[in-house]
Amino acid sequence: MEAYLGEFIGTMILIILGDGVVAGVLLRNSKAENSGWVVITLGWGMAVAVAVYCVVQFSGAHINPAVTIGFAVSGQFDWAQVPGYIIAQMLGAFVGAVLVWLAYLPHWAETADPGLKLGVFSTAPAIYNTPANIITEIIGTFMLVFGVFGIIANDLAGGLAPLLIGLLVLGIGLSLGGPTGYAINPARDLGPRIAHAVLPIAGKGGSDWGYSWIPVVAPIVGGILGALAYTALFG
Repeated sequence: MEAYLGEFIGTMILIILGDGVVAGVLLRNSKAENSGWVVITLGWGMAVAVAVYCVVQFSGAHINPAVTIGFAVSGQFDWAQVPGYIIAQMLGAFVGAVLVWLAYLPHWAETADPGLKLGVFSTAPAIYNTPANIITEIIGTFMLVFGVFGIIANDLAGGLAPLLIGLLVLGIGLSLGGPTGYAINPARDLGPRIAHAVLPIAGKGGSDWGYSWIPVVAPIVGGILGALAYTALFG
């Protein structure tokens, strides 16, 4: 149970800080309004680093079903624990999104564009093109899992790996995030999307369910490929 609680808390922290920075940039009359993509990517990178630091000693800090499945297919994680980890991650992401909604409560009514409100919770492509969007998310998550495997394989000074993983996510956001908003994490996208659907958000629109399967399926594929590629190349 400690491991599942760790995944719940870690993913909740990830979303509080990650969706929180997006809310700050997108919502009207926030002090961070219009501060831009670099702020969002930096905020997400720090969100990952802090989340991993907080729970790595309890659960390994996967905080991402694609990472959990990647470790399992490479033989480094017990398949019996995969469902529990994913459930904990989804619940943590949902609760984190609810807390972001509460933190920015007056700003939802101030923001006219329902697309910006949805953008706080979940990703959407800059150009809707299903094959291209799938490919982008596969490549981004491939780099995430391949990079995580590479980082933890090194003999690093104590406590350095979570920071490097955060910097990896920053790099992915800056380099590959433009086309789809780099979900690269099914829980990060689906949990908050469900929160958007059920919360009484002032002036919200639809939750874009037609796109929602892509940031779930494609990251899982990318995570599996990244894990298998690293294992095949380096053992």
